[in-house]
Amino acid sequence: MSAYRELADSVRMTGKGSCPWFGEKDDKLELIGKGRSAYVFKILSTEKVLKVFFPDFTHIAKEEAAIYHDLEGLEFFPTLYEAGSNYLVLDYIEGYTLFECLQQGIPVSEQNMNEVDQALDLARKKGLNPSDIHLRNIIITPHGGIKIIDVARYRQTKQCTQWDDLKRAFYRFYRKPYFPKRLPIFILNTIAALYKRKWLPEF
Repeated sequence: MSAYRELADSVRMTGKGSCPWFGEKDDKLELIGKGRSAYVFKILSTEKVLKVFFPDFTHIAKEEAAIYHDLEGLEFFPTLYEAGSNYLVLDYIEGYTLFECLQQGIPVSEQNMNEVDQALDLARKKGLNPSDIHLRNIIITPHGGIKIIDVARYRQTKQCTQWDDLKRAFYRFYRKPYFPKRLPIFILNTIAALYKRKWLPEF
């Protein structure tokens, strides 16, 4: 059994659906994130993370691993080091998500947006269909570059307009001098909820 497998097995979850909680884990793991289908832990003393999928979502591990293999060699995406039946081992990406940038007033540049476009174009050339591109899975690194995480939906066939909508909001609103570059988290979450329900007016 690999050391990563042992770490993944140390995470004991209870509950079903998208909100299980864990009561135990190895001391080498530090919780740094929770998504709709997995917990993410930094493996201490390394530059890697362990993504452990919830019991009802373990099937996503195989799908996301295959997509990371397709993206191998592209600088805008994390490297996959190991995959198991319910976990992935990936690069730890230091930086701030676009959501955190808006929350904390960290500038987002046109160059950042162009790099995301470039990353998604490269993924399409690999035969993928980048989807579910939102503020929480785009990271600006300390060097000002872009990394994109959470690629599990890059093989879905339906058209996803989230990135196009974000770009339109960036150019139509964010770049204006009068637009606040720092927004309270409750406003960001409200906008996201309204967008998800398609209650925002077209712009």
